[in-house]
Amino acid sequence: MLPAVKQAPKITAQPVSHTAFSLDDVNLACEATGDPVPSFRWVKDGEEFRRELFESGTLTADDKEDLRSYQGSYRCYVANELGTAVSDLVHLITEPIPTLAKEKRQKRRSFEEGESTVLYCNPPKSSVTPKIHWMDMQLRHIPLNERVTTSLDGNLYFANLLDSDSREDYTCNAYYINASVILPKEPISISVTPSNSVVKNRRPQLQRPAGSHSSYLALRGQTLTLECIPEGLPTPEVRWERMDSPLSPARVRMLNYEHWLQIESVSEGDDGEYTCTAQNSQGSVKHHYAITVEAAPYWTRRPEDQLYAPGETVRLDCQAEGIPTPNITWSINGVPIAGTDSDARRHVSSGTLILTDVQYSDTAVYQCEATNKHGNILVNTQVHVVELPPQILTADGLVYKATEGQAVLLRCRTFGSPQPKVDWEIFESGPALANAKMSQTSDGNLQISDVSEDDSNIYTCSVRHSNRSISAELEVLNRTTIVDPPQDLRVLRGDDAVLQCKYTVDHKLKQPTIQWKKDKHKITSSANDDKYTEYADGSLKITDVQMEDTGSYSCEISTKLDSVSATGSITVQDKPGSPHSLELSERKERRVTLSWMPGAENNSPVSEYVIEKKEEQNPEKGRWEEFRRVLQDIRHLEIHLQPYSTYHFRVRAVNGIGMSEPSPPSDSYSTPAAKPDMNPENVTTVSTDSDSMVITWQELEQRQFNGPGFKYKIYWRQASGRSPHWKESSASNPPFIVNGTGTFIPFEIKVQAVNELGAGPEPDADIGYSGEDLPLEAPSEVSVTELNKTAVLVRWSPVSMESVRGHLLGYKVHKPSFIVSALGSQLEIPQAEGKVKSRPVLGVTHYKILFILMGFCSVLCLAVPGISSAQLMESINLPLVDEFTLKGLNPRIQYHFKLRALTTAGDGEPIEMEGATLLDGDPPSAIKIEAGQTSVNVSWVPGERQRNFAFSFRYLKKSVGGEWEESEKVNSSQAFYQLQGLTPGVQYHLQIRPGNNSWEFKTDGPELHELPSSFATQGWFIGLISAMVLLLLVLLILCYIKKSKGGKYSVKDKEEDQVDGARTMKDGEFGEYNDNEKCSISQQSVCESKRSSNDSLADYGDSVDIQFNEDGSFIGQYSGRKDPNSHGTHGSSGTTSPVNPNMPPPSISFPTSVTGFLGPN
Repeated sequence: MLPAVKQAPKITAQPVSHTAFSLDDVNLACEATGDPVPSFRWVKDGEEFRRELFESGTLTADDKEDLRSYQGSYRCYVANELGTAVSDLVHLITEPIPTLAKEKRQKRRSFEEGESTVLYCNPPKSSVTPKIHWMDMQLRHIPLNERVTTSLDGNLYFANLLDSDSREDYTCNAYYINASVILPKEPISISVTPSNSVVKNRRPQLQRPAGSHSSYLALRGQTLTLECIPEGLPTPEVRWERMDSPLSPARVRMLNYEHWLQIESVSEGDDGEYTCTAQNSQGSVKHHYAITVEAAPYWTRRPEDQLYAPGETVRLDCQAEGIPTPNITWSINGVPIAGTDSDARRHVSSGTLILTDVQYSDTAVYQCEATNKHGNILVNTQVHVVELPPQILTADGLVYKATEGQAVLLRCRTFGSPQPKVDWEIFESGPALANAKMSQTSDGNLQISDVSEDDSNIYTCSVRHSNRSISAELEVLNRTTIVDPPQDLRVLRGDDAVLQCKYTVDHKLKQPTIQWKKDKHKITSSANDDKYTEYADGSLKITDVQMEDTGSYSCEISTKLDSVSATGSITVQDKPGSPHSLELSERKERRVTLSWMPGAENNSPVSEYVIEKKEEQNPEKGRWEEFRRVLQDIRHLEIHLQPYSTYHFRVRAVNGIGMSEPSPPSDSYSTPAAKPDMNPENVTTVSTDSDSMVITWQELEQRQFNGPGFKYKIYWRQASGRSPHWKESSASNPPFIVNGTGTFIPFEIKVQAVNELGAGPEPDADIGYSGEDLPLEAPSEVSVTELNKTAVLVRWSPVSMESVRGHLLGYKVHKPSFIVSALGSQLEIPQAEGKVKSRPVLGVTHYKILFILMGFCSVLCLAVPGISSAQLMESINLPLVDEFTLKGLNPRIQYHFKLRALTTAGDGEPIEMEGATLLDGDPPSAIKIEAGQTSVNVSWVPGERQRNFAFSFRYLKKSVGGEWEESEKVNSSQAFYQLQGLTPGVQYHLQIRPGNNSWEFKTDGPELHELPSSFATQGWFIGLISAMVLLLLVLLILCYIKKSKGGKYSVKDKEEDQVDGARTMKDGEFGEYNDNEKCSISQQSVCESKRSSNDSLADYGDSVDIQFNEDGSFIGQYSGRKDPNSHGTHGSSGTTSPVNPNMPPPSISFPTSVTGFLGPN
């Protein structure tokens, strides 16, 4: 326990400089502790103020005094028998509560749209800067944005005015926080008149600050705000830069829509030059800020209170920094050393006060004060000269735990005067200071840096020259580590992100706490919000990330001994924000300049901009279409336009993620009308009548009309003779017909575009022709020479060009008499005949096999896909044949058939169809099963072009004693079959025969369970009972016979009864029922089963009659008897049902022919 020692005064509550608006605001705190209890006194402006105070030194005003009498500089002195402590020097400013002078209501100010202006606030002056709020008469804030903003002086600035800015109640409200008063100024009224002409854009100018350069002095630790408020049209964009290095987001903040650059807690590193650039489509303006950072004094080393023994040397080290360098002075009990008696034992060196051979009289409170032009600071230090025996205040046997790599402080706090000296020993290792990692502090504690498992031991602290000592144990555990730290992730907006933070901890430590932070702010997850999910392994899941989730993320793993953290980041990327602030400038007749401001890049740089336009004048172009793409550094573009159209523009931005939404469309811009710029192209003639000429051309698009009243002017004249006179006419669209031209006459033609403002450029003339007619002559000297058995050579002399009366297209050769005719654009001319020199051969050309027959002929053409050479053809020379069979076809090929009739007049139009033979059928491999209680429906999809295939269903009840059963034959084309007579609630195994596929199904309904086995169901027991019943029956018969023999009866009657009984039986049917006998109710099902079985057997036969439709599918029903292998239990008897049609088994032979039906024309 610490012995009772008197204490010098220690100030616990310092006074603070402030402004007092009333006597109640005069309150200067001064509280202190000490033993004995200290007294208080105040000094104002260097003179004693008021009387001495006890218990509390807080200074308040007297109600009878004037407020102004309290203004001044104050210092509080606290004293007891061990010395005097001094407070900081503070300043009290007094002033009346701010009030508004009487003002005249300002006149309504008028402006034109696009101008800039300033609304001045001019609040009452005060030593305390008021907070300014611009509001309307309903106390709603005036909306602020990039265009409308406030300045540090409280004025309201408009970069450019809009018609919507007109109002009568712009009110400046000045809020003086310390005075608790709000002063509303007189409302200001402005009127903005919309401009009748195009508002002229202008380059930016700075409204604040003025000029191009300004200088600022900032003090260390304070907050510095630079402002940059431009005006211009369009609204300028503000950009801040630092000249000597990039701006650090950790050091600066952009406020007030980037019009303010704020630096909190200014340091010497913020000294330098900054620039603000305001830019719009018209230009830019720049302002330079020279920032000089100075500092009021601040401590770098301060002396500590201490006990000293007589004769010791005291060093009170006091160091301070500041810009400019502060001056350091010392005082004793509030009195400067320079004003006290000189003492050779006391001197000051570089701010350090040194006292040698101290005595009890040196006990006092010493003040060190640092001063420069920006202020002063003061620290009190107690020097207590006393002699006390040494004591160890730290408890014995403490256990210190640490993790590897940490620094550990083993405490050995001592008390005594003079200050006790201690030594540290390590158990079985000697002095602790022999280890380079260990050091001893001035107050006796042992400092161990970078501890490891080897440092785990018992440490002993002993006071020199005494028997006092304590022991301490150090236990070093494994350090906590993060083995999988969070990474730097780039995530698309809307996705989920997972940040890993896997860790390991020592097994002796409890489960650590995991704390995630975003931008140094704690993240908390809750059951009501699934935004953040923390997992046991330390990872963090962020759901549906948005742009605001971009930032730095850190995870901190903390135990009782240590903590470790790791940092990653999430960069949320998205399509860029839409460009905005579209402006049209430099509006000319055929061009306009489009400018825009970029939207947010969303963490993926913009690569290009897409300009889209819409033309209202052109119905076909009355939708948005891409006009042009430009690089990302382009913000304005000159666009060339068509006359007589109204345009809208919008802009999209493109980055690596995708394309932004379009910007709001620009204002519309209409271009004036003009003469056409071009004439139609492809002017030609397409004449069909022999005495007229049809002129046609490619029409212009409507946007190329360039004005109202558009039409085409057509010019023509004969080319032969080059007549100088043009004939002309006009039309709104092609074609244009000129009549009475003659046959195949060349003309010069041209077409010119015209509107109400004039004609387009002079067009070039083209050559066209009037209509053609039949050729007048036939080729002469036709001869035929046989080349070989499959080819002949036909020769003739050409016709004259004048006789063609059109463009000569070629000659046509007719067979078999080899008639040659000339071909023009019209019909061919009369034929010229030639004689065959040898027997004609009906051959095959590369393109076509053609057989010419006199009279009617049917020809069947077979085109095989994939063969690009000759078509395969067969002909029929019997005129009345209407059916033909092609044999030897490939069933794997799809064929194309053409049928045409031929006469001597030429080929008839063909009829065409496609077809193919059928493929081999297969049983179904995929089926759908729908089970009922006593039946199951099986369905499948028949194979395309497959022949019918017969198969059966084989099924087994999956229970004890179950046997395989098989259905009747089923055709693959049925696509459906129903198995009947099944047991409810039973699992079945199903197979298709032939085939290896199998399925399982269970019928609906309750499962019927067999009775449990017992002696009553055993065979031996049943046999025993049967034998006993039979024996009893024999005994009864014997008794009956014996009784009958003993009675009287007619022998004749007995014999007749026996004969009558025999008449009821037929030969060979002893003991059986006749089919015609009626069954009892109990036997009805048995009889029906027998009849069904007999009917089924009677239906079996050997022959099958199959018919087909024209497409090859089966028609009709089976005739004859059925398959003897079918089971009557599945409805095979009786008439064919629509559910299970009795289809014939297909032929298993491979088809190689198709029968077609050809009818007469």
